Amino acid sequence: MSKRKKSIFKSKGNKIRNLDTDILQVFNQNSNKLLNYKQIAAKLNIVDANGRNLVIQELQDLKAQDRIEEVERGKFLMVPKSHYYDGIVEVTTRGNAYVVCEDLEHDIYIPSRNLNHALNNDLVKVYVYKRKKNKKQEGDIVEILKRAKTEFVGVLQKSKNFGFVVPDDHKMYADIFVSPKELSDAQDGDKVLAEITDWPANSKNPFGKITRVLGKPGDHDTEIHSILLEYGLPYSFPEHVEAYASKLPIDITEEEIGKRRDMREDLTFTIDPKDAKDFDDALSFKVLENGHYEIGIHIADVSHYVKEDTALEEEAYLRATSVYLVDRVVPMLPEILSNNVCSLRPNEEKLTFSVVFEMDEKGHLLNQWFGRTVIYSDKRFAYEDAQEIIEGTTTGVDQPLQEAILTLDSLAKKLRKRRMSEGAISFDKTEVKFNLDQNANPIGVYVKESRDANKLIEEFMLLANKKVAEFIGKKKKTYIYRIHDEPNIDKLALLQGIITKFGYRIDTNSRQSTSESLNKLLSDVHGRPESNMIETLTIRSMSKAIYTTENIGHYGLAFDYYTHFTSPIRRYPDVMAHRLLQHYLDGGKSVQAEKYEEKCKHSSEREYMASKAERDSIKYMQIKYMQNHDDQEFEGVISGVTEWGIYVEIIENKCEGMVRIKDITSDYFIFDEKQYALIGQADKRMYQLGDQVTVTVKNTDLERKHLDFNLVED
Repeated sequence: MSKRKKSIFKSKGNKIRNLDTDILQVFNQNSNKLLNYKQIAAKLNIVDANGRNLVIQELQDLKAQDRIEEVERGKFLMVPKSHYYDGIVEVTTRGNAYVVCEDLEHDIYIPSRNLNHALNNDLVKVYVYKRKKNKKQEGDIVEILKRAKTEFVGVLQKSKNFGFVVPDDHKMYADIFVSPKELSDAQDGDKVLAEITDWPANSKNPFGKITRVLGKPGDHDTEIHSILLEYGLPYSFPEHVEAYASKLPIDITEEEIGKRRDMREDLTFTIDPKDAKDFDDALSFKVLENGHYEIGIHIADVSHYVKEDTALEEEAYLRATSVYLVDRVVPMLPEILSNNVCSLRPNEEKLTFSVVFEMDEKGHLLNQWFGRTVIYSDKRFAYEDAQEIIEGTTTGVDQPLQEAILTLDSLAKKLRKRRMSEGAISFDKTEVKFNLDQNANPIGVYVKESRDANKLIEEFMLLANKKVAEFIGKKKKTYIYRIHDEPNIDKLALLQGIITKFGYRIDTNSRQSTSESLNKLLSDVHGRPESNMIETLTIRSMSKAIYTTENIGHYGLAFDYYTHFTSPIRRYPDVMAHRLLQHYLDGGKSVQAEKYEEKCKHSSEREYMASKAERDSIKYMQIKYMQNHDDQEFEGVISGVTEWGIYVEIIENKCEGMVRIKDITSDYFIFDEKQYALIGQADKRMYQLGDQVTVTVKNTDLERKHLDFNLVED
């Protein structure tokens, strides 16, 4: 049984635990009322004389701190709200927290005793103490304004008359108490989904109920479903949504074709991952009489099928994105749409929304056209197939298709070179991929890099997204933008401090010098043992890209206007972008931004949750893979250094685990924060960020997604 499950008593000796926080909460809930000690004691269910005396004492302390004022003798009122702020809680793994407030320059430190039952990512009201010299800003959480989540995945520890759910989330610091009537059919040791229903002020633990039994810990499907539910992501469609989708008219009528530009005769093909089933985009290619090229970027016309104010639309909005886990895709749209009706499969007519460019051989854009089309895809290529054409190692592909791909590759390289010269940053980060057996067990790990075929598709999708956003943005009409702010100067300084130890540097004197030096850094580290670590740290130094109606441009791409238009099967913002583009092509007036801004915010949040779930699934598979390699030595790079140990990333498969400081037995090591190193006290041996080391597997924990290594010392 977890230590956290035991109940606490509000009163201990001659003190009442967290009394100051409880009193402040009472004042916050009665902000315009004068309250005396008897009223406060009554609201806190304190009935004994000793407890009331403690309330009187605490009121005087709060008055001395200027947190309440004595308006009349014995009657108190909350001070004006100048010391109160709203913000988001970020709980640390040690149980303390920080509140991030937009109105304050620095985050507010919240010791665990002042959390007042707030959980990670909750929106709260916080009281900020007057800051003392050389002290970090500290505060108390006085009210929870909005819970970020109330459902948690965890393992049930069941006793005779009750149970506790021990959450998987390491930032959830309290186990959930479950009474007998709320246990459902869950058994001891089951992995479950539990919902918090109440959290009494005098209880250390929240009360909850089990809403779903997921299965036994360690079972593959149980763990994958746990990852999805942990982030509030669904893994099946409601029956009414599936039923609605199955009844959609899917035949392409002559009447519908008559409303569109007919491009079925143009040479058209798709290039996608070999295991893809949802083909969002296709390219068409034609040489014009003037010698220029007509290039069509054709995108599945999802908004033709997904109409507003329908069950399908509501579900697509709620999901906002498809989720790509290691062994499965959780689609935004039901399979009949995502893999069938909307997927641009070969040898089938499809309805599309297209961007058509006229370009010269130097990759200069001469004309553009936007509108709805109908196409016929002649061929489906995997990236590997297209790469063979580019490298000249393929046979059996029709000459027109080969010439189209080679010409598009040449144009894409010119577009990319021009984009880089204008300040774009080249993030070609490697992807960890798995070979799975028929039971979804990992039997191999490999690292996938972006090659010319990938970059060909990328450049034309970027160009389409840019030109659509530019077309509307210059008309000053409300639209959906994908923005990326400039990097935080403090984060760049931190990055500089780390990469200096490897002999690299960045120049942050100007925007141009920053992007150029970042590109040089990414190029210089490519293929080196420390590459993945430095690429990851560089990405973390960047701002996060989000959706919004307020355009500020995209720093990483060096575009003044950018949107997401090219993947409506898997991204809801693209569906909105399609609808708005058609609205404006039809002569519509600018729409109100507020409605779309709220949808942009929701889409950004869902995208973030999906990316966390995707990372967790990779981590889970890496640990599962390493379970069968406990007798093998691996070469790795130290990717992180903390006071409790070092993180090591294996070079060949990117699996990351921890070597705990207590397991390094050759010396007594201490953490040197300035050097990002552990230093031995006897022989001064140093284990520093970026050092290459040899490790073996010590322990694999699938439930906690944690991997421990032993260090192989010389």
